[in-house]
Amino acid sequence: MDWYPLYNSLRIAFFSCIIVFFTGIFAAYYVARLPRAIKGILDVIFTLPMVLPPTVCGYFLLILLGPKRPLGIFLAQFGIQFAMTWYGGIVASAVVAFPLMYRTARGAFESFDVNLAYSGQTLGLSNTYIFWRIRMPACRQGILAGTVLAFARALGEYGATSMLIGYVPGRTATISTTVYQLWRTNEETEAFKWVLINLVISTIILLTVNMLERKNRKAGGL
Repeated sequence: MDWYPLYNSLRIAFFSCIIVFFTGIFAAYYVARLPRAIKGILDVIFTLPMVLPPTVCGYFLLILLGPKRPLGIFLAQFGIQFAMTWYGGIVASAVVAFPLMYRTARGAFESFDVNLAYSGQTLGLSNTYIFWRIRMPACRQGILAGTVLAFARALGEYGATSMLIGYVPGRTATISTTVYQLWRTNEETEAFKWVLINLVISTIILLTVNMLERKNRKAGGL
């Protein structure tokens, strides 16, 4: 059994999760502090990939990063090509997973007791120190839950990934695209094996999210 799809899916999910972690937290932190009208507009923009069909997101990525598009041609001069490459899957997965991280982190930041930050300011603490040592620890359960959900979304991504990087065995194949290709070629036994692997991973991820939410409720009760 070729384990490349599992390896490729995990590394794509890992790197996209890192990107989404920092961009999602950054966007959530600053959007939560904006006026309501501007916040509403940015909410729509940042959440749009969550409600659009993944294939539509992949189509837009192809328009933006395709090898015959201006940006794609420009990047090709530096040897960078996202279409039909495994690291293009990082971009596709990050785009569709970003809204989960953003919405979860924003909810955590909005529930944060700002009096803690004000208290830190009166003690002369910098905003950077307050963010990383006070705000982030207080919101850690929500942040962790968002990170796990974003990883799960990136791991199971199919639509945008298949549009941008396709399916090339040993190069761009992921669990999701492998299941489809095996089913399409009537190799249902092999496809079912990958379905079971994906099911086990997804179950572990959901159990992790439930544990984090349970800890968050207990902390809130205290």
